[in-house]
Amino acid sequence: GKRFIEALRLFSHLANVGDAKSLALHPSSTTHSQLTENQQRESGLTPDLVRLSVGIENIDDIINDLEQAFAQV
Repeated sequence: GKRFIEALRLFSHLANVGDAKSLALHPSSTTHSQLTENQQRESGLTPDLVRLSVGIENIDDIINDLEQAFAQV
């Protein structure tokens, strides 16, 4: 999940929801990093979980960014 986030180019790597821009978040290494790995798994967070918030950018640009990131992991 973290490698996927790092491969994104268009998506911002931020935890603020409600933005007009597309955002990507890896909860295990950011918002929930204070929890142990076992606590994360118990709450449904896995190392490959990625949270996306799709913004108002051109849909083709969004899809292209996701595809190129998937191709790298």
